[in-house]
Amino acid sequence: MIDMAFWGRCSTEDRQDPEASRAWQLRRARGLVEPHGGRIVTEFFDVDKSRSIPPQRRPEAARLLACLGDPARGFDAVVVGEPQRAFYGNQFGLTFPLFEHYRVPLWVPEVGGPIDPANEAHELIMSMFGGISKGERNRIKVRVRTAMAALAQTEGRFLGGRPPYGYLLVDLGPHPNPAKAADGKRLRGLAPDPVTAEVVRRIFREFRSGKGFWAIAEGLTRDGVPCPSAHDRERNRHRDGAAWSKGAVRAIIINPRYTGRQVWNKQRKDEVLIDVNDVALGHMTRQRWNDRDGWVWSAQVTHEALITPEEFEQVQVILAGRGRGPTTHKPHRTRRPYMLRGVLFCGYCERRMQGNYNHGECYYRCRYPAEYALAAEVDHPKTVYLREADVLPPLDDWLAAEFGAGNSMETARVLAAQGQDRAGNAVDEALQARVAECDRKLAAHRAALEAGADAALVTGWMAEVQTQRAAAQAQLRRVEARRPMTAEEIHEVLVAVRDLVKVLREADPADKADLYARIGLRLTYRPQKRLVEARVMPSLHVCKRRVSEGGLEPPCPLPGTSTSS
Repeated sequence: MIDMAFWGRCSTEDRQDPEASRAWQLRRARGLVEPHGGRIVTEFFDVDKSRSIPPQRRPEAARLLACLGDPARGFDAVVVGEPQRAFYGNQFGLTFPLFEHYRVPLWVPEVGGPIDPANEAHELIMSMFGGISKGERNRIKVRVRTAMAALAQTEGRFLGGRPPYGYLLVDLGPHPNPAKAADGKRLRGLAPDPVTAEVVRRIFREFRSGKGFWAIAEGLTRDGVPCPSAHDRERNRHRDGAAWSKGAVRAIIINPRYTGRQVWNKQRKDEVLIDVNDVALGHMTRQRWNDRDGWVWSAQVTHEALITPEEFEQVQVILAGRGRGPTTHKPHRTRRPYMLRGVLFCGYCERRMQGNYNHGECYYRCRYPAEYALAAEVDHPKTVYLREADVLPPLDDWLAAEFGAGNSMETARVLAAQGQDRAGNAVDEALQARVAECDRKLAAHRAALEAGADAALVTGWMAEVQTQRAAAQAQLRRVEARRPMTAEEIHEVLVAVRDLVKVLREADPADKADLYARIGLRLTYRPQKRLVEARVMPSLHVCKRRVSEGGLEPPCPLPGTSTSS
């Protein structure tokens, strides 16, 4: 009997059923290995991870590759359900040498067994599947973008997303696609918001009269007009909504949809190399503005305009004359190594501080008053500034001390106690109550059938309840699959990570920034006291089973205390 690991992937949780995708891939894998005496003893299944992401950057695939070098890994071979889901482009050529090095056979249904490293046909077949996978993804992208451009231009179709400030989404009737209409999907369109539409007209009117972004934002805040994030809390929930910003005013000024036409393709997503010196790391997605010539405008007016096209063009001319029109920014040749990116917060406003290079050194700043109207009367200096070099040495010393051998077990006990305190069972009880309610309804429906009720009608009710019950049970399984880590498990992680902390000073800036983010580091700069508060808030749960539920990664606990440096 050959003990084997199953390797699979499901790209998007909202478009596919992860359980169904896992089931059919696992079925193919078992159909290949069981006739040869193989049995699957563990699984590595990524959910919501694109095939374009290299296996080394998919949580479960990376865990599988890390297990290859472990003699106690618990399996002797690996089987994939479908090669197109495991490999994309040249990923096979960059990954298979690891299997070959550790002498772990890789089974593939299309090959009919394990891949033979000396067989050129096997190499060609796997390379072909990688090319097919890449071509399939590219064809889908082209078809989707072409179809969206046609719908926006010829039909003026609203293609999703949140409505612009000043508009509301309204129901326009059933979806024209019969399958989507049968699924309950509806067409949506834009209609003026009776509360905010006049605010948009006021902004355009005041800008045409000569006011700037700052003056407009100041006036709106002074008059008590809620800013976009305050009017709709689902819009930028991380904003406090205290005042209008210059950026919010400018975003409204340059939005052509206020002329009554749908405009699509204002922005695009580019895939750029993470590291030009290490192509194997793959790409990352960056959103960028398209030139105005590339925008797709609807041929007809599709919703009620808030301003005329002439007013919009006049405003764009004024904006360009002030030197604030759309510009083309040259990309940096190299990314700045901001090691505290995303983890350093301003003590006045609790906003993330922005990286800024001056005289060859890295600084972080918060310019809240320069972006938001002063009428909000926020107690905040004009600029809060902090040099990175003043923070890193004491921060690394603190982390090294907390990871010391003398503190690790006590810290593990504290974290385990905190995890037990946080692990409430309210969600479990609610889901269990939902399952019980579905069971009660099903029993009532069966009784109605036995009493002579309309069989077709009751059967429809039962199907609906059974669907609800299955969904609740699936959620309950995902909740029950996670539990708080024990003190012993946390201590093992602390010991494993201790060596990493020891070399923090000499670590590569990008690796250092990644480690800070993974351990849940949060720094708050208090300029009034001239100190930085440091906290580590790790995840205190571990997954019971090996199948990934949304890309869980091994947690990296650290002491959840705070100190000052």
